[in-house]
Amino acid sequence: MADTSKIAKNLRAFQIAVNAHDRENPDHTAYGIGLAHFDMERLGFDEGEEVLPGITIHTDSGVSGNFRVLCDGQHDEDLEEVAEEEMLEVVGTPAEAPGTDEPPPDRPWPPTRY
Repeated sequence: MADTSKIAKNLRAFQIAVNAHDRENPDHTAYGIGLAHFDMERLGFDEGEEVLPGITIHTDSGVSGNFRVLCDGQHDEDLEEVAEEEMLEVVGTPAEAPGTDEPPPDRPWPPTRY
């Protein structure tokens, strides 16, 4: 059995993450926490064990040391749209230094080594 203080810290982190998810995504319902198999064994959780009211533990193929809030909504589409918008914003910005109207001075190539 894992140290009770480690389990308590993880349960608190799970609750904070589920609350944040539910606050930011009111139309999605969280149903579980996804953990790597190693972390489930290390903490002493069983597959499908209810750790918070309505929240169960599930094994997924995630990285050890991280957990994921599992829900019935689709978040991948939202992330792709945001990433595309950010990419378009970055591509559309000028390459000049802020506060100057002139391009940077020419530098010798290859750089001089001292």
